[in-house]
Amino acid sequence: MIQINQLTKVYSSQTVLDISTLQIPKGESFGLVGNNGAGKTTMFRILLDLIRPAAGNILINHEDVAKTMQWKSFTGAYLDQGFLIDFLTPEEFFQFTGKVKGLSQDDIKHFLESLSDFFNNEVLGTNKFIRNLSMGNKQKIGIAAALMGQPELVVLDEPFNSLDPSTQIRLKNLVKKMRTESQITFLISSHDLSHITEVCDRIVVLHEGKVAHDIKTSDDTLMALESYFAV
Repeated sequence: MIQINQLTKVYSSQTVLDISTLQIPKGESFGLVGNNGAGKTTMFRILLDLIRPAAGNILINHEDVAKTMQWKSFTGAYLDQGFLIDFLTPEEFFQFTGKVKGLSQDDIKHFLESLSDFFNNEVLGTNKFIRNLSMGNKQKIGIAAALMGQPELVVLDEPFNSLDPSTQIRLKNLVKKMRTESQITFLISSHDLSHITEVCDRIVVLHEGKVAHDIKTSDDTLMALESYFAV
């Protein structure tokens, strides 16, 4: 589904991303880990055509993301709060996002009802603007919006940040459920090795912008990652 070719990104003469080749097949739950500055968010931003690479490209379904827009119709993403419209209430934001994705009122209602456990009565019906909600509830809204419209590809950057333990568990269960039922391709970055090992069946470690390890998840993966980052 995703093909990365000779991808580089340079800021002020410093190369922050340098990936020669990387393939992510449809339906895979792909994890990306690395220390701060490793290039995780940069890779996601290039994939979503938010920034352009210095060289190389990323293809989704054989189409260059920088040259076409077809991939946008089946892609959901949440990288940070810049993806939110914080002067709206959550209900208004979901209505707006749903309309952009071509959903009917019934579709939006059904989708929000399906996430009632994830929201835990903390998001809808508060009569608050998004900007006045907690960091954790803003995170829930962004993640939920990325999942609207039955996407084929979902990109989440540090989705477990600011979530309380109960919501982290709900999110992991939600990702597993959606992947099993709909064969969604998930790209997830996280500093939490335990969470990402649990939800991803393949993990790539970035170090100074390059692929240091490409691991199929097993019972030993968490220990191997902890050992790697302990050095």
